Amino acid sequence: MPIETTQRGILLKHPEGATAEILLYGATVISWTAPDKSGKLEERLFVSSKALLDGSKPVRGGIPVVFPCFGAPTHPDHSKLAQHGFARNETWKLDSIVMDNEAGVSIRLVLSPTENERIPTIYSRKFSLAYLVTLAEHQLSTDLHVENTSSSETLEFQALLHTYIRAPADEVKIVPLQGLSYYDKTESTDQARASPKTETRAEVDVKKYTDSVYESAPLKYRVTWPTGGVEIKAKNFKDLVVWNPQDEGSKLGDMEAEGWKKYVCVEPGHVKGFVNLEPQKHWIGQQVITVIQD
Repeated sequence: MPIETTQRGILLKHPEGATAEILLYGATVISWTAPDKSGKLEERLFVSSKALLDGSKPVRGGIPVVFPCFGAPTHPDHSKLAQHGFARNETWKLDSIVMDNEAGVSIRLVLSPTENERIPTIYSRKFSLAYLVTLAEHQLSTDLHVENTSSSETLEFQALLHTYIRAPADEVKIVPLQGLSYYDKTESTDQARASPKTETRAEVDVKKYTDSVYESAPLKYRVTWPTGGVEIKAKNFKDLVVWNPQDEGSKLGDMEAEGWKKYVCVEPGHVKGFVNLEPQKHWIGQQVITVIQD
C-alpha cells in the first residue's frame, strides 16, 4: 500500500521507491528517502539519533512546523507560547488522502483548537491548520494552510518550515542569497542582532556558527555539496533562515555527538513581521524540495 498508518504516524511510499514518514505529533516529517542518479535510495533529511519520537517534546530534525511564532514570542497574542509556537508539539489528525497515483501520493493533516483542548488555554485566536505532504519520485512538497475562522478578528502569525537537509555541513553551498538584507542572530548584543547586514557572498556556507534570517528572499534556492544537492522552491514564505550551530550544537541535549556536521537547516518562512490574515480568509505557505539530478 502506498499509504501505511503506523503507531506513531503515516508512511508514504512512491511506486518508484521513494518514501516519507510523518509523525502525527507535530506533523513532523522525520524521513524522506529519494533515489540518487544510480537509483539508490538515500535519506534526505537529518534527524538526531537522540531525538525523541514519542511525543514528549519537539523532534530535533526532519521538518518541524513553526506556528504561530518564530523564536521567542514577541506578539501580545503569543505571550503564553513557548519558542516556535505550538504546532510542532501538538498531535495532528489525519484528515484525508489527497492523491494516490503513479505521479505521487499525498495526505492532509489538520490541527484546530476545537479538537485540541490545550490550545485554547495558551492561544485565544480562532484558526484552523491543514498540512499537505506530497511525495513524488524525486520531490517532497509540504504545504501549510492557515485559515482564520474568526468572523471579526484579524489573525496575525508567523510560520516557517524548519527543514534539516542531510548534508556534509562543511561542504555546503547555498545560492542565490548575495545582495540580500539579513539579520545575524549569532551577534552578541540585541542591537547587533537587530541591525541588518548585506550578504556579500556569492555562495553562502555554514563553516562557522550560523543563524541568519534573510528578508525578501528569492523563493528559489540551491543547496549543494560535492556529491549531491537539492533545490528548494517556496511560495508565500518571503524570508529564509539558514542555521547550523557548529560546536554550539553540543549544548543541545537532544543532539547527537557532532550532529551539526551532518546537516544544514534551510528554512523558508514568514518570520520578519507577521502575516495579517483577515477574518474568514485563507493563506498557504509552500515548500517544494527536489533532488538535483544534473
